Amino acid sequence: MSKQSKAKRDKRKKLAPRRPFARLNAQQQIQNHAVLVNEEGQVVAAIGLQRNEWLLAIGGQTMGNADNPVPMLAMLKHLANVQEKEGRKVTLEYSAQLQQMIDDLAADEGKTADDYLAGLVAEFEGVEGEEVTDVAEAVAVAEDADAPAADADEQPKA
Repeated sequence: MSKQSKAKRDKRKKLAPRRPFARLNAQQQIQNHAVLVNEEGQVVAAIGLQRNEWLLAIGGQTMGNADNPVPMLAMLKHLANVQEKEGRKVTLEYSAQLQQMIDDLAADEGKTADDYLAGLVAEFEGVEGEEVTDVAEAVAVAEDADAPAADADEQPKA
């Protein structure tokens, strides 16, 4: 080995372009399959697929995951119904893949897709638990966070 080999190697490294680090746990993109949108066009909640895992996001934060997205879709549909009862206009759109899953599950039970999904939504409407209330509160908090802040000079009305 020559005396200048280290200097040559260091010079080559310095001139070489930077390479990005290969991340072991690199996150894959999430594909949205169901989206709940308010009247301003803002996404309130969504169901997405990342690898083999279905994720539920409300107000921009991941709230949970599951192997089967249909119960999460029923919860979003119930949430849309609650929002409409409160006078807010929301739309729920979902993918053909999700619709196919609903069709398959409904066919297994001998129901139509609409009846099957309506049955799942009815289960959420019958529940007086905190989970459904927490989801509605999370949506309200997310919508309030998107709203412009009040002036500091204004005094709240009591």
